[in-house]
Amino acid sequence: MIIGYTTGVYDLFHVGHLNLLKNAKGMCDKLIVGITVDELVSYKGKHAIIPYEDRLEIVRSIKYVDAAVPQYDMDKLAACKKLGASILFVGDDWYDSEKWKQYEDEFAKAGIKIIYFPYTKGVSTSQIAGVLNKNN
Repeated sequence: MIIGYTTGVYDLFHVGHLNLLKNAKGMCDKLIVGITVDELVSYKGKHAIIPYEDRLEIVRSIKYVDAAVPQYDMDKLAACKKLGASILFVGDDWYDSEKWKQYEDEFAKAGIKIIYFPYTKGVSTSQIAGVLNKNN
């Protein structure tokens, strides 16, 4: 069985999130999604509009998602090992960066493949939040 893992905040869930989950599920038998807890979002200098428990329930309810789990830290390699994932799915905004080139080596040594998906053009949580702020 091929287990895939991806993670994110999933705040203001939109079609870009759905596309990532749909594409990821098409490449594995079981898709596990890490949902960033509110404390980690704050640590990254941001603030989620939708509370963690609600974001978890939304993602858990998506038909492409087999399990949704909390993400308490940024260590995706440890999460993949713990969950038995052989594939990590991430957005392509990280592709070819020095940090992710190093991650690719570390993940490869652990037998885990990183697959990059293109972001859905024209939609992001930041854009949605910006529009909402303008209209208030």
